[in-house]
Amino acid sequence: MPKKKLLSLRCPICRTLVLRTQEDFPFCSDRCRTIDLGKWASGGYVISTKINDPELLEDIAEQQSKMKQDPDGHSSEQ
Repeated sequence: MPKKKLLSLRCPICRTLVLRTQEDFPFCSDRCRTIDLGKWASGGYVISTKINDPELLEDIAEQQSKMKQDPDGHSSEQ
């Protein structure tokens, strides 16, 4: 059985139904498109990838172990 093409979907910002024929597809308006762009620009959205650099992994493990020892980030030396 052939799949039907999606004729519409929901705006990722306000969840309003948007038709493929609309000018701002996949957003419902220029306002929602701008809000989405702002989230990307401010770091609200992140594309995560697996860390493959062994040195970077060691640095992260070292930082995590330091945080476990002193979660407030305060030095025990005075």
